[in-house]
Amino acid sequence: MQKLVIDGGVPLEGKIFLHGAKNSALPILAAALLCDGKTVLENCARLTDVFAACHILAHLGCHCMIQEHMVTVEVKNLRSDSIPEALMQEMRSPVIFLGAVLGRTGSCQISYPGGCELGPRPIDMHLDALRQMGARFTIHGGQLDCVVSEGLCGAKIHLPFPLVGATENVMLAAVLAKRRTVLHNAAREPEICDLAYFLRTCGAKIFGDGEGMIVIDGVEKLQGAAYRIMPNRIAGITYLGAAAITGGTICLRGMDAQPIENVLLVLEQTGCWIYPEPDRLHLLAPRRLRAVPMIQTMSHPGFPTDAQAIFMAMLSAADGVSVFEENIFENRYRHVDAFVKMGVKIHVSGKIAVVTRTRALSGTSITATDLRGGAAMALAGLAAQGRTEIHQISHIDRGYETMETVP
Repeated sequence: MQKLVIDGGVPLEGKIFLHGAKNSALPILAAALLCDGKTVLENCARLTDVFAACHILAHLGCHCMIQEHMVTVEVKNLRSDSIPEALMQEMRSPVIFLGAVLGRTGSCQISYPGGCELGPRPIDMHLDALRQMGARFTIHGGQLDCVVSEGLCGAKIHLPFPLVGATENVMLAAVLAKRRTVLHNAAREPEICDLAYFLRTCGAKIFGDGEGMIVIDGVEKLQGAAYRIMPNRIAGITYLGAAAITGGTICLRGMDAQPIENVLLVLEQTGCWIYPEPDRLHLLAPRRLRAVPMIQTMSHPGFPTDAQAIFMAMLSAADGVSVFEENIFENRYRHVDAFVKMGVKIHVSGKIAVVTRTRALSGTSITATDLRGGAAMALAGLAAQGRTEIHQISHIDRGYETMETVP
């Protein structure tokens, strides 16, 4: 069993070139299923979730080839509309294939998703939106059978919550549907915009991405194209946090400040100096971080839930008391037990976690519980006295390309 072994207490310094965003690559890989011919995706990170998405595409009948950080997907003759449970369980978000497979074939059979155990991620919102476009669903024995008898048709859809996955599924289903789809209360994350940019490159008619309302006019067909995946903003936040918690300096190459402005403001509150340049970001950390009175996770442009564990690790070594309020997932404090084992003072009550300054973190043996929690444990290990061993790092490998040897 692989593990990370970290000898802490050394300030991190250097330059890092960010790989492509996992949360952008996965829906774009699903979107490639909708395109005739060949799609070439550059800056596609070599991650287990990306490999799992390619396995699903290959099972459906696509030809997939991975060369370093480039993935080529060629759609010729699809041979299946069913995704087996074994492939579904390889990744957390395979439900993103639902809208694409329905849009391409008019039917789909999937099981429920696996991945990180962050509490329930119900897909009711996905299904309700697709029902309004003409899809019909039957659920039996953990299997979801979907069919569109007369083809998907555009509709006016209002999401009760700006859920990223549901927004992506509606976009993927709508680009080849009949007539216009208007999606209200759509998610506004940068990865939504990246998916829209890719679809437009392939011939889709999409307007309003990045805002609360997205309009999609269905077209007859899409054509595969070359496209470069946006940088991984959550990985960028993680590496900025790693420099901050160790009192170091870092330069993120290939990263623009705009997608993470909400996080940079909080980093500045901790006492870090941020210097943005075109296509890169510099961070200089103080000798000791300051606490942040309150961090509330919210949908974009609010503070991202994916950065919550990262900042909890950082602020465990800060002067003062920091309070977190997790508003997105029910079970996203699973990393707390590992932090407490390392000597962090944390009190959790429902959605609230209170973090108080610890004199010194102590290295120990801990186990990653999910992707971002595992990355946060690595940050805590970097700042701890002595050696930290992190087990079950397959969680970390889902979102970070060789974190231990990042260039």
